[in-house]
Amino acid sequence: MLHAARPISELLQETDLNPRLRQQLLRVQQIRRFASQQLGLPDNRSYTTYADLQRPFVVWNVFATPELSLRLEQWCFPVVGCVNYRGYFDRADAQAYADLLRLQGLDVNMAGVPAYSTLGWFDDPVLNTFIDLPEAELARMIFHELAHQVVFVPGDTEFNESFATAVELAGVERWLQQSNETARQQYAEYSRRRQDFLALLFQTKQQLEQLYQSDLSTAAKREAKQQVFADLKKSHEQLKRERWNRFSGYDRFFSQSLNNAHLAAIGVYTGRVPAFLAMLTQQGHDFLHFFHEVQKLAALPKQQRDTVLKLVSP
Repeated sequence: MLHAARPISELLQETDLNPRLRQQLLRVQQIRRFASQQLGLPDNRSYTTYADLQRPFVVWNVFATPELSLRLEQWCFPVVGCVNYRGYFDRADAQAYADLLRLQGLDVNMAGVPAYSTLGWFDDPVLNTFIDLPEAELARMIFHELAHQVVFVPGDTEFNESFATAVELAGVERWLQQSNETARQQYAEYSRRRQDFLALLFQTKQQLEQLYQSDLSTAAKREAKQQVFADLKKSHEQLKRERWNRFSGYDRFFSQSLNNAHLAAIGVYTGRVPAFLAMLTQQGHDFLHFFHEVQKLAALPKQQRDTVLKLVSP
């Protein structure tokens, strides 16, 4: 990935550069400057280079839960500590490991990932896997990955991902203030559908949590679980008809054989977002002060961190 990266400034000097790619790379430069100058995100060489990996995703992550639980399995590594997924550069390797977990009776979700952060250890490049996103979503991606360089707590995936998601959401809102009306409208529509999608998954997650904690037999829980996921797919079709004007962007997700791991994986990225956004509001939307408070929070033991976030969450 790093070997394939070339400085964006050099690519833009090429006369035969694809016009669409040129436009997107120019946009990346604007977003990158904005990230450091307006959001206080790291001012370094990350996202100043571009790499075409000749594949649709940079890595594939494997998530797993027990059959009747939404508790994600954990794997532990040097530097990053324990995380709720295993990442693979090779899709076949990810598939083989996912199949092994399924043989152990676990619910498994293998998902392609367009970007990830090396936490500042290397200069992360912009990748072909996300360069073609619409303007606001491209900004969202870069803000999210840069946020991981600000705060990262080994062993607390939900804290790390929720913080980065909060930064991306607040960052994009500020970015759009100086953008054009078309970009604002596109993102507003994207955001509305995303909130509908997350609300639907959260509702389903609550149903499953109540089911798994009930006194029903294992066989009854399995049967009810299948019905919950069938109802989830029906609700998605209803959203498409009634609110999304037949938007098909989430069809790929709902076409899968859904299980606990799909819901639990998404929850990791959103669970603490309201608390972090509330903290940002408390700091007057000053990102540098917000980062300072989150860094202090990150230094606390996990139980104390969770307590503080629960208290500030609306």
